[in-house]
Amino acid sequence: MIHWKRKKFRVLEKDQDPTDKIVDRILGELRKEDHPETEAMEEAKRQKRKRWKKTGIIAGSILAVSIGIYLLINLQTYTSVRTVDTYPVSGAASNEYKQFADGVLKYSRDGISYLDQKGSEVWNQPYQIQNPVVDVNETSGAVADKGGNAILVFNEEGLRGEIETDLPIERISVSEQGIVSVILIDESSSQILCYDAAGNILVEHKTSVNGTGYPMDAALSPDGEILQVLYLYTQDGTITSRVAYYNFGQEGESETDHQVTEQEYKDVVMADGFFMNQSVSAAVGDNMLTIFRGKSVPEEAVKVEIDKEIKSVFHNQEYIGMILKNEGKEGYELRLYNDRGQMAMSEDFSGDYSNVKICGSQVIMYDGKNCSIFTRGGIQKFEGEMNSNILEIFPVAGVNKYIVMNENGMEVVRLVK
Repeated sequence: MIHWKRKKFRVLEKDQDPTDKIVDRILGELRKEDHPETEAMEEAKRQKRKRWKKTGIIAGSILAVSIGIYLLINLQTYTSVRTVDTYPVSGAASNEYKQFADGVLKYSRDGISYLDQKGSEVWNQPYQIQNPVVDVNETSGAVADKGGNAILVFNEEGLRGEIETDLPIERISVSEQGIVSVILIDESSSQILCYDAAGNILVEHKTSVNGTGYPMDAALSPDGEILQVLYLYTQDGTITSRVAYYNFGQEGESETDHQVTEQEYKDVVMADGFFMNQSVSAAVGDNMLTIFRGKSVPEEAVKVEIDKEIKSVFHNQEYIGMILKNEGKEGYELRLYNDRGQMAMSEDFSGDYSNVKICGSQVIMYDGKNCSIFTRGGIQKFEGEMNSNILEIFPVAGVNKYIVMNENGMEVVRLVK
């Protein structure tokens, strides 16, 4: 029997031809020449990624610190103030004050002036008014003699015009254009008139107790084209409120008396009406809030029942605020609604404040030296006393800084613990 002997076989690689090596080297060099930036670009990308990573870490750290500082400042209640600056104002104790534009109005029976944030007088307008009442918006203002016949219209630069009425003035409202609506009332009749800043009559609307009802309030849209009037009358022995809108532009030309909207509310006394902006307005009664929408023809959009007694109402372009009296317990409720009628904030508080206003995202309440400030988020930012009786207060640029008008003049204060 023949046995085959197993042999080991090994495959030998063929030596690469020297010519092939030369070709490979040449091709490699050609590739480098075609893409000389490849390695440099890769290195640049690596460096860029490192820089972005470093920047992200730094930015994240800064953001974390900023959030921490913000929370530290805004999520605590301050109880004292520190005076930063004091600016004397002549006759401060015998005047009244109202925030306007970037400064403050100082007014009395003898005249009105506009002060900047350092207490310096920008302009001064003398007059003789027995019972001055002031209405302002973002750009214009008016001062009237309640029960008298004089109205002065002004802006940040000074006097724009003077108006003289035939009947005693009950209420005024001024638009951003300087158009003034006035409710005039005497023993036998009442009228609603609109004047331009020069005193020319734009609209004259007569009312009667037996017809339209008694005018409780009137407000003008920012452009002065839409007039809102709240009437009160008795119908079949029932108190009824009526909210009417008059359009003095093109939309109202074909309507009787230019009236484009009318809405009645039985067993409700509507006493406060206002525009939040050109297309949103509101009327507040003793037990409800009604919001109207529409730039040319306002219509009722939402009605909110108020389940507590309303002590006061205030507003800005974003929110409608109310101070409500608590039932079954002491104190009050501070409540904010947005322009859609949704409750944006509700907080209970103690103390009785005769003055309430909303400045941006802060609600400021004060009476005498006592002051309380809530943020839009419901945080009580301040509860304590100022240095003197507060005549006006509003926030200014800076951390926790406010201008306070008191009997000594103007003070810039900062909230402290």
